Amino acid sequence: MRHGKKLNHLGRTNSHRKAMMSNMATSLILHKRITTTLAKAKALRGYVEPILTKAKNDTTHSRRTVFSYLQDKDAVSILFREIAEKIATRPGGYTRIIKMENRLGDNAEMAMIELVDYNTVYGTDVAKTEKKSTRRRGGSAKAKTAEPAAKAAPVAEAVEVAPVAETPVAEAPVAEAPVAEAPAAEPEAPEAPAANEENAEKGE
Repeated sequence: MRHGKKLNHLGRTNSHRKAMMSNMATSLILHKRITTTLAKAKALRGYVEPILTKAKNDTTHSRRTVFSYLQDKDAVSILFREIAEKIATRPGGYTRIIKMENRLGDNAEMAMIELVDYNTVYGTDVAKTEKKSTRRRGGSAKAKTAEPAAKAAPVAEAVEVAPVAETPVAEAPVAEAPVAEAPAAEPEAPEAPAANEENAEKGE
């Protein structure tokens, strides 16, 4: 039977356990994420969440109450300035426990406990995986639709370029035509004097 065993003593005396929870809660508030054993992470969640709820009400009494648990002025100031603003609209559930691989030395179950509103690393990983999946699914369809468009684009460019290329070619023969006529006019000039000479001989 496990009557009256609601609290996990974690193999420590009462004073040792309270000091350890205080230190772990301070580390969680300062670093927003810590790695510990699964049993300690579950015990810490029940210890730190009431403190976070207390921090929503920024009064002198609340600050003194929180300080009695944490015993750290820096942690208290960060809790009431930064963290209280982020968790203001959240009705509980301020922490998340993520299981990790067992510890090599004693094969203990390890876990990472973090503040939900500071999950920048965890949130970006989820966003990246979602983006990759959508890119793979939509990428093939986009590529299929893009290939005909890409094929059609060069044809349109070729059609546009072809008239531009033909125009200079058409202008070139026009420029050469007068040059061809000029030599043709030169041989006609000597023929006229020949005809005049024949008339002159007949007149004689």
